[in-house]
Amino acid sequence: MFTKKMIAAAAALVVTQAAFADDKLIDSVSVDVGAGEHVQMVRFNAAKDWDNKWFQSNGTHLGGYWELSTGIWQENRYKNVVGAEQKLWDIGFTPVFRFQNDNKKGMYYEGGIGVHMFSKLYNNSDNRLSTHFQFGDHIAAGYVFDNNWEVALKLQHFSNGGYKKPNSGVNFVELKAAYHF
Repeated sequence: MFTKKMIAAAAALVVTQAAFADDKLIDSVSVDVGAGEHVQMVRFNAAKDWDNKWFQSNGTHLGGYWELSTGIWQENRYKNVVGAEQKLWDIGFTPVFRFQNDNKKGMYYEGGIGVHMFSKLYNNSDNRLSTHFQFGDHIAAGYVFDNNWEVALKLQHFSNGGYKKPNSGVNFVELKAAYHF
């Protein structure tokens, strides 16, 4: 059932893009699949390119995009009990800076810091987050192919920035697949 909902969400993003193709409401859609300590995550993203080329030199520049995301997390050691599970939803908004080729193909490196709202408090393994509001930051390296498909490896960290304890943070290693319109 979960997979059907995720496929429906991805299809809705593609349909939305087609409906607003002239206005370029979004430039790309992507899915991230990640894992951390006793937790897995799947996230769907829609992005809008800034169409800026800062520090342009030797065929490269610094650009970026806005990313709107929604994901689901599966905690596999809820309240540090082996076998206890909990799911939570995450909605996020992240500005991302990307160092890339001028034609936006080939290798790239990126980083972003955004805001996320969780449906439940995270309490998994020895890690706890005491607020629903979290910051999510990531760094990534990826490659955009000539057919507009992209793959990337991301390292992502979530925490509330220390404004309320406990705040042990949560880390993920993620694989990203994206399609650029």
